[in-house]
Amino acid sequence: MNWIIRSTKKVEFHTNLREVLKPIRNDLATYKWILTDLDFISDKQLPINFDEDYFILDSMEFEKLYHSNTQIIWGIISAVPNNIESDSLLISKLSAEDSIVWKPDQFLVPESILEIIAFDSGYTLVKFKDKNLSDTFKDYFQEQAIDLQKFNEKYRTGA
Repeated sequence: MNWIIRSTKKVEFHTNLREVLKPIRNDLATYKWILTDLDFISDKQLPINFDEDYFILDSMEFEKLYHSNTQIIWGIISAVPNNIESDSLLISKLSAEDSIVWKPDQFLVPESILEIIAFDSGYTLVKFKDKNLSDTFKDYFQEQAIDLQKFNEKYRTGA
């Protein structure tokens, strides 16, 4: 239930949330979103910026980001249940460059049901705790969604 997208056949660029979340977006409408360690390029004003270390967006704020033409170059994007209070000190110190991002079933934000890691505009890692969401994602992206463990075995020796 851990995938990596390297190809941009179904996505215009890495990491465009509108395209990455397209097959599962309706299932995530009631979650809040934690975004940290961000570097991005956008076509409009957003509820995220470079002034803060992290952001916690409600579903309405996330919709603005989702519908924008924003490229997340680096960052961690996590969907968490609305009733969960996250540790802001932990969140502010997270990094997309942490080696744990490459480990299957390891989440930087423990409360996440979904975690997306944008890695240097070339890789989008997507980790799920919900098998149905993972299956829907994989069905949509087909061969473009590569199993993270298999990717590590082939390309990241020692991972």
